[in-house]
Amino acid sequence: MEKHGPETYGELNADVYDEWHDIDPTEAVRFLAELIKEGPAGPVLELAVGTGRVTIPLAAEGVDLRGVDASEAMVARMRAKPGGDQIPVTIGDMADVDPGTDDQFAMVFVVFSTFFFLMSQEEQVRCFDNVARRLLPGGRFVLECPMPDVARYDRRQRVEAHQVGLEHVRLTAVRHDPVEQRFEGHHVLITNDGIRLAPAFMRYAWPSELDLMARLAGLKFSGRWGGWHGEKFSGEGNYVTVYEKPAAPVS
Repeated sequence: MEKHGPETYGELNADVYDEWHDIDPTEAVRFLAELIKEGPAGPVLELAVGTGRVTIPLAAEGVDLRGVDASEAMVARMRAKPGGDQIPVTIGDMADVDPGTDDQFAMVFVVFSTFFFLMSQEEQVRCFDNVARRLLPGGRFVLECPMPDVARYDRRQRVEAHQVGLEHVRLTAVRHDPVEQRFEGHHVLITNDGIRLAPAFMRYAWPSELDLMARLAGLKFSGRWGGWHGEKFSGEGNYVTVYEKPAAPVS
């Protein structure tokens, strides 16, 4: 952990990220594009743009997109894809919400489980504060987060096999710290050529905790769904939450 920073995950996972997380962005792009049409006019900022899984197709819809990411390796992967080199990206900590300009945004969003890569409550609160500062009145902050499933961990740990082939095995090995609300783990790829470790450390937050962070930042709760299809939130799996910056401060 002493060498772990905001860029660590991306720098060590960029070359396998798209293969290991092959997730169709279609519904996320549709959801975000429709929400953008309902909000104020202005550019849109994605935190932790990664390899451009959502950024590139959303920009193709005509959205004026900017990005922030801590990992130069992940951004290089995005820029190598068709359309990826047309999206301005600043290398930096997403908690700073600093795209390198003074722009105010109609929307700021972060997808998958990436918000939880901010490793302390302080960093997560700072991110909310900076998002609120950057949003236009009526602008939205959209987060996709996994619901913490702490029941999966036996004696605060879990090993799970994701792929098993004739010449490779891919596992995850995770330890759970319920006091700090942290998962500290590795993707472990074992092949005939050796062993590869890809660390993934997260600080999870419960939906009610996120709602409090938003309120402290002056944002109001707008809605929560069980996914990008707009289904009812069941308390399981990945869910989507929308917060809005009101014209007047939240009381």
